[in-house]
Amino acid sequence: MNVWGFLGAAVLLTLMPGPDILFVLTQSITRGCKAGVVFALGLCTGLVVHVLAVSLGVAVLLTRSPWAFTLVKCAGAAYLLYLGVKTFLHRNKTSLRFETNRPEVRRLYGRGIIMNLLNPKVILFFLAFLPQFVRSGTEEPFAQLLSLGALFIVQALVIFSAVALLADRLSARLMRHPGAARWTNIVEASVYAGIGVSLLFADI
Repeated sequence: MNVWGFLGAAVLLTLMPGPDILFVLTQSITRGCKAGVVFALGLCTGLVVHVLAVSLGVAVLLTRSPWAFTLVKCAGAAYLLYLGVKTFLHRNKTSLRFETNRPEVRRLYGRGIIMNLLNPKVILFFLAFLPQFVRSGTEEPFAQLLSLGALFIVQALVIFSAVALLADRLSARLMRHPGAARWTNIVEASVYAGIGVSLLFADI
């Protein structure tokens, strides 16, 4: 198992522009670093399910069943479009500060989990990526897949947290300007809707 090669590839892939990092960015810019980190924790919790699915072979069944894949794809797209419309309707809301009370934390954390689980591209990615680093002829592929998956999740959480912190600092001045909250809400709604539409064109 090439751990360092896997880690290097994982870091580069995590840093590439994609739905997860865009979601963390938008939450951090609009609501602050804590919101971005909580959201990232939700995304990474969803990754745990994907890793287990790939390790247990469930992902193979999903990708071989067109109707199941389509169901997940449409559910994910519908959820993101719902969030996009909801955010757009509340675009004039000026108070975007993230409340660190339990209901708010649970809501944002749960949103991260759901958005990750309903993105079929994630499970396809793990199905294609993780096996490439399993030692050929190994008698314990399950353990190696779990180890690689855990390593990917840890590095993703570290990178997402760093991105959240950086985005929060860069947006500190921006959010002081009149109308900034409205435009950041519109941008967030556009991100949700854009990625939701892109999911409809995901293929097995």
